[in-house]
Amino acid sequence: MNGVLAEMLKKYQAESIADKKNAVKEVMQELVLCALSRSGFFKHAAFYGGTALRIFYGLDRFSEDLDFSLMKPDPDFELAGYFPDLKKELASYGLNVEISEKRKTKESPVRSAFLKGNTKEHILLFYASDSAAERIAGDEMIKIKFEVDTNPPDGANFERKYRLLPAPYEIALYDMPSLFAGKAHAVICRAWKSRVKGRDLYDYIFYLSRGTALNIGHLKARLVQSEAWKSENKFTIDDAKKLLCERFDSIDYEQAKNDVRPFVKDAAALEIWNADFFKQITRELNFDTVSVL
Repeated sequence: MNGVLAEMLKKYQAESIADKKNAVKEVMQELVLCALSRSGFFKHAAFYGGTALRIFYGLDRFSEDLDFSLMKPDPDFELAGYFPDLKKELASYGLNVEISEKRKTKESPVRSAFLKGNTKEHILLFYASDSAAERIAGDEMIKIKFEVDTNPPDGANFERKYRLLPAPYEIALYDMPSLFAGKAHAVICRAWKSRVKGRDLYDYIFYLSRGTALNIGHLKARLVQSEAWKSENKFTIDDAKKLLCERFDSIDYEQAKNDVRPFVKDAAALEIWNADFFKQITRELNFDTVSVL
């Protein structure tokens, strides 16, 4: 195995085959970030979402996707232009992958792509002595989805972050208050097969537990874009709390727990989840005073 990959695997205590699959996916995610950085992608786009929170702020759950947003709207942005450099970079570490853009059936500002590689091949690349890999179906694929919002809402703030592995690289990243605004918007507005994503609730707790201020201007812009708030109406922290608490009253918490369980190690922490718990912790919500629109 490549020495860089071996070094990156040291932080994982992966014993089960499921843990090893997640470790491989997470290392591959960081290889993708490094490759995108080298291609100049982060001159135009910023990283956000659950995987950004895990890699750069220590979120303790697995996150499947890589989410990006352009810093300025650009309807002509071409994601596929980065594929050759991305594939070449991954191949330099011995990873054999295919990358394809997902064509959406309806008009959307979000560009989506999938990176795919054979699961057994990659598990054996990372864990050569693992006999359990022989039980993996030959056609099973590791998939990493990445998306770019080409029409981002206003008000986000960005910062620059650095990583040393697989090689030193720099990315643009939403700052924590702006990341929190994106997550609050997801809790309020995002329906997953008509249900809430338990992962959104888990991340919401993470932000509050660290006293993260909310970029309220960016949250308003996201709500306006989703037609959940009128642009001419003032938006305050009390309005944000009201929308969140109304959402908390409508959630099926057993379904939400079932959604997030495969992604966390301490499932016992989910047992406290109910509407009263989320409404009480939301009282602690505060906002970033420089972000008011």
